[in-house]
Amino acid sequence: MSASDPLEGEDVAERVREIVDVVYRSDSRRILATLIRLLGDFDRAEEAMHDAFAAAMQQWPRSGVPATPYAWLISAGRFKAIDTMRRRARFDATLAELRRKFDGETSTPAEWDEQSIEDDRLRLIFTCCHPALSPDTQLALTLREVCGLTTEQIARAFLTAAPAIAKRIVRAKAKIRDARIPYEVPSETDLPERLDAVLQVVYLVFTEGYSPSSGDSLVRPDLSGEAIRLGRLLLELLPQPEVQGLLALMLLHESRRSARTSPTGELVLLGDQDRLLWDRALIDEGIALVERALASRRFGPYTLQAAISAVHAEASTAAATNWSEIVALYDTLLRDSPSPVVELNRAVAVAMSAGPLAGLTLIDDILARGLLQDYYLAHSARADLCRRLGKTAQARASYEQALSLARQGPARRFLARRLNELTS
Repeated sequence: MSASDPLEGEDVAERVREIVDVVYRSDSRRILATLIRLLGDFDRAEEAMHDAFAAAMQQWPRSGVPATPYAWLISAGRFKAIDTMRRRARFDATLAELRRKFDGETSTPAEWDEQSIEDDRLRLIFTCCHPALSPDTQLALTLREVCGLTTEQIARAFLTAAPAIAKRIVRAKAKIRDARIPYEVPSETDLPERLDAVLQVVYLVFTEGYSPSSGDSLVRPDLSGEAIRLGRLLLELLPQPEVQGLLALMLLHESRRSARTSPTGELVLLGDQDRLLWDRALIDEGIALVERALASRRFGPYTLQAAISAVHAEASTAAATNWSEIVALYDTLLRDSPSPVVELNRAVAVAMSAGPLAGLTLIDDILARGLLQDYYLAHSARADLCRRLGKTAQARASYEQALSLARQGPARRFLARRLNELTS
């Protein structure tokens, strides 16, 4: 291959660009986590990571793609950060001290193996979920730093403005830096009390991947897969019932992913899904975890939700679903962890068990209390029950309200089809 041949050179550059894009999508968050540990600062690590990818675009066409791209990128990012600090140290004594610290380290790419990088990701999520940060800040920071969502995507998930999320993340990074919050997995003594926040974050990450808050895609397998991987790491680290329950819940939901969309990418409701497409290996693993968690009698809301998903998974057909058992599980969940969304889900289960009128009465009561007014699924569920009861005008109004609130492309198209069916 001749570097003087422009066509051939362009071809090589294009192939390298494709490889770099793949590495960025698959490994950038792992690389960032390690750079945060090495450099001790979120923003410095992010700048170093982007510098490293830019260097790869320049060097890999000449030198070839390294055998372990993530180790090369970590090394490049670290050295570029140190070079930057050398230049700036002439004007900033603090950076001079940092530069001397990093110059004295002997970290090499050989030390950045797969296991150490995975450990860094676990350290990062516990840092992002530190109790010194508010719950909303923990979620936003983890989605940004661990999962790589943009501030706009996080804002949509939080139903708030992107500038507010950006400020929240900036303040969180500053607090971690100024308070010298350690970048580490908590000690065995502190780990259990820190776990609840981490479980909440992992489940939110999964939810955003399993059912994105907006956009044209019905699923984001990268996010749901990341959440499951984090769940497995947590279970290995702390095999507690609720960790088992959360992992079971994610696996049971994920088992249905292939059946949730039509070949053209449209939404397929649970009752209409082809159950032959469900992943039985994930179901078996999830059910085993649920049974272990329930047997401990020390379970919580994630285990109860997983138990509900297990009832669905065990039914050979939609008609064979044991809705009475699901209602009973929701009763327990509502007693232990009350929330309007749990009430809504219970109402849907009641409608399947006792008839649409019973479910509609419960949903109307929820909405009459001013709850879930901005939650499109509440209006969609009401519309469906009104449709089944022949209340066409009410169904149409609820579908229109749901459509005005939905932000996800497939969900909007589904609601529009249902609305058109009522008016045709």
